[in-house]
Amino acid sequence: LDMRDLKNKLTSGKNTKNIKSTRGKSFGYQVLGFGAGGAPLPPFIEATGGTVTTSGNCKIHKFTSPGSFVVTNIGTCGPNSVDYLVVAGGGGGGCCGGGGGAGGFRTSFPSPAGVIPLSKQTYPITVGAGAGVNTRGSDSVFSSITSTGGGQGGPFDPNRNGGPGGSGGGGVLKDFPVGSPPTSVGGIGNTPAVSPPQGRNGGNAGARTSPAGPTSGGGGGGAGAVGGNSTNISVGIGGSGGNGLANSITGSSVTYAGGGGGSSNQFYNSDPQTAGSGGTGGGGCGTTDPPSSPPAVKTGDANTGGGAGAPAGTGGSGIVVIRYKFQ
Repeated sequence: LDMRDLKNKLTSGKNTKNIKSTRGKSFGYQVLGFGAGGAPLPPFIEATGGTVTTSGNCKIHKFTSPGSFVVTNIGTCGPNSVDYLVVAGGGGGGCCGGGGGAGGFRTSFPSPAGVIPLSKQTYPITVGAGAGVNTRGSDSVFSSITSTGGGQGGPFDPNRNGGPGGSGGGGVLKDFPVGSPPTSVGGIGNTPAVSPPQGRNGGNAGARTSPAGPTSGGGGGGAGAVGGNSTNISVGIGGSGGNGLANSITGSSVTYAGGGGGSSNQFYNSDPQTAGSGGTGGGGCGTTDPPSSPPAVKTGDANTGGGAGAPAGTGGSGIVVIRYKFQ
């Protein structure tokens, strides 16, 4: 056997070429991170939906109305998780009564890394609407997080207690006669209960000490503070809405979920009346009844979850914000 023929067979055979070529391709896939189609996989999450902005190395998707958050790719570098802010719609003001409670406020930001893991799929987004008179606000939802709509302010008749919700609505004076029961209570916030709490209680309404006394309502609860109690002794003073909470998930500080102010009315005398102010974070101001001139703003601010001012104001709509690292 000629040794030159043997050498040629070992170095140039068909099977030998196939093996060398296959190993080369396999090595390329492992090192470069190519997918089955030959395209490189993205190092970070890729997604669409809402209004998209950036802040440093993070991408922010803001939803001010219902929509879809669509995850098109999961990254190879991670973390494949997101932070969130979910604020529900604010509660409506009571007719001649208590201020509306702020929509539930839930957030994971700031955190060292995102807390909700994602997969490649579509996530429906619900943004709660603000409520009209004597009505609870609508819930906002993202993934496993639900924020509850704000409780309605107590109406003048028949049930004068504030309604429960993310934050509770304010109560309103319960009896025309002097005496029992002494107060109408504000609605219970953080309903259903979550930790940390999504909101606070509404303010109570004090009793009248004479048949000719004024009537006024408690303020709606906010994300950061309970609603103020009203005074109904000789001068009607509506309770102030509870203050909301500030958050910088969008890249700048914004305050959300303030409670609505309680109303004050002059049904029985001409003593001075003072309506409650709205809480910081979009809470609507209460007004006197008959209205002051010019009337105070009663509507909760849009996309803050602010509670409505009383009487009969409309709560502010909610918002959903999603944030993740993209570079």
